[in-house]
Order: sequence, then C-alpha cells, then structure tokens
Amino acid sequence: MIHPADFADAHGRHWEDAELLFGRKRWANADHLYGLSAECGLKAVMKGLGMRVDAQGRPKKRQHTKHGDQLWRAYGNFVKGRGKRNYILAGAPFKNWSISDRYANRRHFANSRVAPHRRATLRVRYLIQQARQDGVL
Repeated sequence: MIHPADFADAHGRHWEDAELLFGRKRWANADHLYGLSAECGLKAVMKGLGMRVDAQGRPKKRQHTKHGDQLWRAYGNFVKGRGKRNYILAGAPFKNWSISDRYANRRHFANSRVAPHRRATLRVRYLIQQARQDGVL
C-alpha cells in the first residue's frame, strides 16, 4: 500500500532523525536526512500555496519532483510565480547534495559538509513555522 504524501510530517521526522544522527557524528546519514527534510518542507509550502498534486498527494509537475539544489531553484520559481516573495529562500545551499549520495562511502562526509545543509534545513523549518502562522499549512 502506498500511503498518501504528508510533506510537513515527513519534513519533521526526517529533521528529528537527522538531528539524532548529527549529534552522534553520523555525518553521511544525517546529511541525507537533512536533504530529504528540506525537500519535504519546501514541498509542504508549495502544496499549501497551490502546487498541483495527484491522488496520493504527490507533485504532478516534473520540476516539483526534483531533489536538492534543483528543487531549491524550482521552489524559488514557484513562490515567485505565486507572488509570495516573503517565502523565498536565497542561495543554493544544497548545490553539493545529491540524492545519489545515499550510495556513497561514509568517508566522503564530515561535519564541514553537513553543517551547511543542517543550517539550510533549519531555515526551511522556520519557513514552515511562518507558513503555519500565515495559514498556508
């Protein structure tokens, strides 16, 4: 059975698990989960702002199914197109993050690589809070 998408909940649980792993210096999996948390958070806001989804709640447009930096750019374009400039997140903090890194050897990960992804995901967490206050979520 495929469960319906709940981007906000997925954002929260990936963040929580990433934080546990980060605290234990399990850099590789913490990094992966920060990326997934950020992705889910951005998609939660996009859905709240009218992103079209299928019957399972998943994005219909291909550009909205991207990961990492590609999704960060698609998100920026989406919120600009909705006139929601207050939801824009500047920069490209996931430019060196890839969904394929789940297959990489852990030796390629260190705090210096993961910490910026953690900070970017924290920005997404603040964005989720703002969206909830605004009634978007």
